[in-house]
Amino acid sequence: MRCPSCFHNGTRVLDSRPVDEGRSIRRRRECESCLNRFTTFERVEEPPLIVVKKEGTREEFNKEKILRGLIKACEKRPVTLKQLEEITQHVERELRNLGMSEVKSDMIGEMVMEALRDIDDVAYVRFASVYRQFKDLNVFIEELKDILQKERK
Repeated sequence: MRCPSCFHNGTRVLDSRPVDEGRSIRRRRECESCLNRFTTFERVEEPPLIVVKKEGTREEFNKEKILRGLIKACEKRPVTLKQLEEITQHVERELRNLGMSEVKSDMIGEMVMEALRDIDDVAYVRFASVYRQFKDLNVFIEELKDILQKERK
């Protein structure tokens, strides 16, 4: 590793620690020439996860896009940003664990709704109304009935 201060090619590792739930390693290094200390991060390069949209187009998975949708659905609700970030991390982890290079957007939407339902019913209905494109009030009422039935069980 080249020193960012003097550009010497020799450094030694002083300390290594896992970070980001074990997906990265933080290394504290020291230059053998100028003794400058600096930090590097090492992580496995994950292959891109491709999302196949309803109309057949493809785009790279973007957890920030999911987070934006969750933030809108949870506006003025007692849900923390940390909870929403955990949902996005959980969804990405589950998708990567499937080992598929392409996933349908429907699958992602269902995973997000399932996680959101456990946190806040109102936010769930808001998200579902946009995601499932509720056409009229009857579809909305049916979804609410479904939620009430599941709560009774």
